[in-house]
Amino acid sequence: MAFSGNFMCTSFKKELMFGAHDFANGADTFKMALYTSSASLNASTTAYTTSNETSGTGYSAGGQDLTNVDPTTSSTTAFTDFTDETWSSSSITARGALIYNSTPNTTSISLTNPAVIVLDFGADKTSTTGDFTVVFPTADASNAIIRIA
Repeated sequence: MAFSGNFMCTSFKKELMFGAHDFANGADTFKMALYTSSASLNASTTAYTTSNETSGTGYSAGGQDLTNVDPTTSSTTAFTDFTDETWSSSSITARGALIYNSTPNTTSISLTNPAVIVLDFGADKTSTTGDFTVVFPTADASNAIIRIA
């Protein structure tokens, strides 16, 4: 098993300092790609890769565009979220996912499909001619998928 938890990618933290990611709804395009249990994704992952990416009916390499939810704050925590993502009428198996930015701001640094978050589903998840859905946690200061405290 190559997945070992959920991670905010270390490179993403640095890229925030360069203004490479704009999470406003309608700004940068963030995508979610699905991966098999053979994938080696962790906090050191720096960019989208096709290595051990899921394949199957209803899934295309590179994954799907996510719909951003505008960033907000609560007390001293800033956070953002995405709407739940569904691959309809699919037959796929995935152990985890990578959220990445396919349109980063490259004014200050050179980036191609930089990694944002690695998600570990905890076990293989499968859809068989049905919907494969990733449900994001509640968008609040304690649970949102991306939080900076």
